[in-house]
Amino acid sequence: MDASADMIDDIGPKPHSFDIERATKANTNYRSVAWSGRYLQVTLMSIPVGGSIGLEVHPETDQFLRLDAGSGRVQMGAAKEQLTFEKQVAEGWCVLVPAGTWHNITNTGPTPMQVYAIYAPAHHTPGKVHPTAAAASADKHDEPATWSVQPT
Repeated sequence: MDASADMIDDIGPKPHSFDIERATKANTNYRSVAWSGRYLQVTLMSIPVGGSIGLEVHPETDQFLRLDAGSGRVQMGAAKEQLTFEKQVAEGWCVLVPAGTWHNITNTGPTPMQVYAIYAPAHHTPGKVHPTAAAASADKHDEPATWSVQPT
């Protein structure tokens, strides 16, 4: 994988290796799918100053997120209106989101927050790039590959 933001090369469920920290820090898109396997997926994210990943829940998808640059506030909870977990996070921190948990990460720092996320199972179209959160929200064709293993 080339570390430049416009050269994401998701090769699908084939062996792969790349410098994830360098690629994460170089990514300027809100979300870029870097690798899609049958059981999990890796995405790179860049959250602008004052922006957020966006409050969301994935009923059958666990997530691991790691900040490679920047800082922010994590909020999680059992319901959209009940975010009982709150933590300040910064470069080097990870966030673990159990399936069915409402969650958001807001960039509270002075620079873009660079994050990579691992979803299990896959959640997005292989190789999909969304330059902004608005583009991601508007995309009605962002589905995992038919060859990925999804809950029944």
